Amino acid sequence: MFGVLALLLLSIGAIWGLAFAPPDYQQGNSYRIMFVHVPTAMVAQSVYLGMGVAGFVLFVWRMKIADVAISACLPLGIFLTALALFTGSVWGRPTWGTWWDWDGRTVSTLVLFFLYVGIFALRGAIADSDLRGRASALVAMVGTINIPIIKYSVDWWQTLHQTSSFTLTEKPAMPAEMWLPLLVMVLGLYFFAGFAVLHRMRTEVLVRERNTQWVAQLFSGERRAV
Repeated sequence: MFGVLALLLLSIGAIWGLAFAPPDYQQGNSYRIMFVHVPTAMVAQSVYLGMGVAGFVLFVWRMKIADVAISACLPLGIFLTALALFTGSVWGRPTWGTWWDWDGRTVSTLVLFFLYVGIFALRGAIADSDLRGRASALVAMVGTINIPIIKYSVDWWQTLHQTSSFTLTEKPAMPAEMWLPLLVMVLGLYFFAGFAVLHRMRTEVLVRERNTQWVAQLFSGERRAV
């Protein structure tokens, strides 16, 4: 279900935003990278928050599924953060006149990327599953402090970044012809993230439990059904 909704919303949002939304009065058509950049940045932060929550659950209740969730979130988080940084650079070149600027939001997003990569490398370096889970959960929890820094960096420091494109409490500064396709893209990418993480979690559980009886029964049942 998540996959179908993601495909539908992302297709509609991409066509609407890239082909039919009006040009910006200052940036012209270069602003259209926003329809990729903003959703990827938002969902990358949300995925990391999900990892932080999973890390807390693992520390407090020792639930193995929380470690599975952290493992499932990592590849998607790395990809989305890298894409957000890349599209931000592409957007910054015609808008700011430079591919990169060391402002608060750019640097804190780069820190987010390093956190993702660091946890991924940490999991690969520790052989003991319990120690690996606790270590990655601890880093995930501590790293969540970077999420509000990303969000409020435009308010706390001087920055080339504009404020949030839209919020739940304020009327969007953009016309509806621009923010509606952006909202569709954001929703579509959230559905895609849900689909990707749940699918990877299912695969991870099956791999971890491959020698158990219930997995053997599951696959034997699938073979009989075929």
